[in-house]
Amino acid sequence: MPISFAGEKILILGAGVTGNSVARALSKRGALVTLTDENLLAKSEFAIVSADQISISDFDSIVVSPGWRQEHPLIISAQAAGVTLLNEVDLAWQIRSEMAPGQRWLALTGTNGKTTTVEMVAAMLNSGGIKAKACGNVGDTVIEAVDRSDAFDVLVLELSSFQLHWSKSAEFVACAILNIADDHIDWHGSFDNYAMAKLSLLDRSSCAILNADDGEIVSRTSHWHGRKVFYSLNTPAPGEIGLVEDLLVDRSFVLDPQEAAIFAELSEVKPTIPHNVANTLAAAGLARSVGVSHEAIRSAIKAFRPGRHRIEVIYEADSITWIDDSKATNPHAAAASLMSHESVIWIAGGLAKGATMEALVEKTSKRIKAVILIGTDRQLIEAALIKFSPNIPRVLIDSDSPDSLMEKVIVAAQGFATSGDTVLLAPACASMDQFSSYADRGDRFAFAVKKIVAHEG
Repeated sequence: MPISFAGEKILILGAGVTGNSVARALSKRGALVTLTDENLLAKSEFAIVSADQISISDFDSIVVSPGWRQEHPLIISAQAAGVTLLNEVDLAWQIRSEMAPGQRWLALTGTNGKTTTVEMVAAMLNSGGIKAKACGNVGDTVIEAVDRSDAFDVLVLELSSFQLHWSKSAEFVACAILNIADDHIDWHGSFDNYAMAKLSLLDRSSCAILNADDGEIVSRTSHWHGRKVFYSLNTPAPGEIGLVEDLLVDRSFVLDPQEAAIFAELSEVKPTIPHNVANTLAAAGLARSVGVSHEAIRSAIKAFRPGRHRIEVIYEADSITWIDDSKATNPHAAAASLMSHESVIWIAGGLAKGATMEALVEKTSKRIKAVILIGTDRQLIEAALIKFSPNIPRVLIDSDSPDSLMEKVIVAAQGFATSGDTVLLAPACASMDQFSSYADRGDRFAFAVKKIVAHEG
């Protein structure tokens, strides 16, 4: 049955990618949409009205885009007036009943590794003959992936804590939670609130693929009574997924849990570093939850490579490796990256988003040869270094332009790097203080490496 919003006056908070895709889907179903955005330069084919000109009483409902703070005056006013708050994921679930009623949804969240893992899941499903699409916080919005005539069999949703905070009704065949560590504390107000947003995914999932090596996940899911499939880098017990010597194996989605089916050889996972192997196990669990064969999963693992700015080797010469892991935008991600290398010249700093840096530095200091610090919150990293490893050399870099900044960073790194070292951009912070995005930061790093180190261009 066609979904209709005929004549409904709907205010959309946010005129970015999500807001515009929601506006298109609702307007073609008869809604009268208005957008507002705090970025006065936002662009849309729909009317954008400044927040101070909005009267909540003029609208039947409000769509909240991810990232809009729950204490925003418009949201508080809407709640006080009893105006319905909607969100893109739940609207997409509603439209699914019209466009693709048989479509199954998988979901994945975590502090780190989400994008790579959902893309891996989609590759595994497509390898197994299931028409699948990774969407949500990656690629198309969920509503774009649903609202199309040639429906996908399965959507694999990457969901952030912001999306999960607002979403209440979408349901999933299975979900995966990769890890939970300090991130976005400035938005959620506390680590508990952040963790609760992540774990709310369990409330609408029949099966959960859970990281047994993450203590927060293990302790916080102990009272959930759905089907739990734990994965780890250790030998799996019956009902689990894990490693047996150099094999990734399944003892959960098999006829006899006393036996193990092979997903892949360890060497077939690229790059073969611990957190990428763990993410591969999580992806394989989600793929098995919708019936993809072990053989199809193995084929996808062999062919899959992570996207750009995720442990991406930029250049190698004189036994020095230059790596762009600009996607490592929080301490947990940076720690995983640092622990994957023996001797690191570490490039770090940016916007910390309320996270602390002491645990990161304490855990990884033995891998760090020197540190080059940039960005607004670099003093947090410097203070942790002074506390735990005061003898590690530190260089603070400033510049008026992003290109000049990265060139100075590369020159400084060259001064420390010798044979066997890795020069690693894993900032542990967001990028928007000095760059337009983590991708922009990574691109400028790569350009500077090729210009100065490889003498290209």
